[in-house]
Amino acid sequence: MSVDGPEQATGPDGAHAGSRGGTGDAIDVRPIAASDRAAWAELYRGYREFYRVAPSEEAVDTVWSWLQDPAHLTRGLLAVRNGRPIGLAHFRTFARPLSASHGIFLDDLFTDPAARGSGAATALLERLAEIARDEGATVVRWITAESNERARALYDRVSTRTPWVTYDLGPADAPAR
Repeated sequence: MSVDGPEQATGPDGAHAGSRGGTGDAIDVRPIAASDRAAWAELYRGYREFYRVAPSEEAVDTVWSWLQDPAHLTRGLLAVRNGRPIGLAHFRTFARPLSASHGIFLDDLFTDPAARGSGAATALLERLAEIARDEGATVVRWITAESNERARALYDRVSTRTPWVTYDLGPADAPAR
């Protein structure tokens, strides 16, 4: 996940949940709405580009359809400053059988490069912590690239790095007929 990098360690300015910054520059965090498609798509394409994932309008359309489907697990937030979306977060609930609880998994976090350092990533993470509290989740969890030093500097300040190692297993080949 790409974020906006080092920020002030202070919390929200008290205007309301998910708000950061001074008057006029406050960052509001809110759910993604149907009217946000163009701005969200620009951010999502930037996120894919950051991780050197090939452009795909099919992926844009698919993820957007998930975000607009209340029955789909994937949900989204936008960080908005002065009426303009500058950051996104995609997240979902996951079961934690070992602790007989559930958590929030943050799949994607991205801030427009022009808005890095604005507090958008911190505001998104703070809002996710509030959602976890409100929904009775026991953790907000995510992964990031080891090389994403700017993001990791923020994550090291606001969360706990775990000792767990992540693995990916591809699907099995189709059975022979």
